[in-house]
Amino acid sequence: MAAMPDAPLPELVELPQLGATGLDALLNEEIGVWERRFTWDFRPSADLLRRFLQIRSLYGYALRTGEEIVGYAYHVCEGRKGLIGDFYVRPQRGGWPAEMLLLNSTVESLIASPGIRRIESQLMMLHPPAAQTLPYSRYLARYDRYFMSIDRAAASELKPRTPLVRVTFTQWAERHFEEVAHVVSASYKGHVDSEINDQYRTIPGARQFLMNIVKFPGCGRFSPTASLVAIDETTGRICGACLASLVAPQSGHLTQLCILPAIRGARLGYELMRQCMTRLLELGCTTVSLTVTCSNVDAVRLYESAGFQTKGTFPALVWEGF
Repeated sequence: MAAMPDAPLPELVELPQLGATGLDALLNEEIGVWERRFTWDFRPSADLLRRFLQIRSLYGYALRTGEEIVGYAYHVCEGRKGLIGDFYVRPQRGGWPAEMLLLNSTVESLIASPGIRRIESQLMMLHPPAAQTLPYSRYLARYDRYFMSIDRAAASELKPRTPLVRVTFTQWAERHFEEVAHVVSASYKGHVDSEINDQYRTIPGARQFLMNIVKFPGCGRFSPTASLVAIDETTGRICGACLASLVAPQSGHLTQLCILPAIRGARLGYELMRQCMTRLLELGCTTVSLTVTCSNVDAVRLYESAGFQTKGTFPALVWEGF
């Protein structure tokens, strides 16, 4: 019997060419996938994408087979940096060849964009095998990350631990914004996560990072009620913070946990995280999640010791030097 020919690759279509409802079916499917995999309500993000599609201001590519849209990726440009905002291909619609076509075209488009010198992405819907050669690999650094979660029962059993430094825990307020930006920048100096997200490297970048968390729905709806800062009683300055969002009515997400390097190991990170999760449970959450870089061994150990379990792995991809 003759071998079956390989399935033809989908057609590549620029997103502005789609009508306002061109991605509706695929986005509705993706909403369900985010709910099942991550207990995450993707609807606010999908609604935002639909609005940009309507005014033809969503840039990137879709994959089309006949009349069916089977995948898409969009990107944005921020100064000298390009960001791949989302990437989703319908399962069983072309497999790796289709996904690589979409990823290659997206990266190629950004590389060709005037002024772009760096591309970042954290693609929770992409799961390339470790041996998979990815597009423009000579410019690529890959950092795998864990998606971890803890259920209400386990989180509610966590016991308080008194930090080894004298601190006061205070609920997030807008007046803390600037000082927390300084803590974020100091905390990630020389850290692997500053290779993944270059906003961590400078105070202006940290400000923009915090603005993205507080004002935009990419990481859920920011919860000032559940978010905390730790104030050093000796200096009166903020020395740590744990920020949280609601990614679904009953699902919380820890978007940031940072401690000044000088006081790491003083049990402050654990207690900030525990108190933050306690507040999320009081808001009705039945699960809390976070993401962490696999090579960040100390953080992974902290989360595992608190009862977080790894539910999946996804890549953070950075292209630079092209």
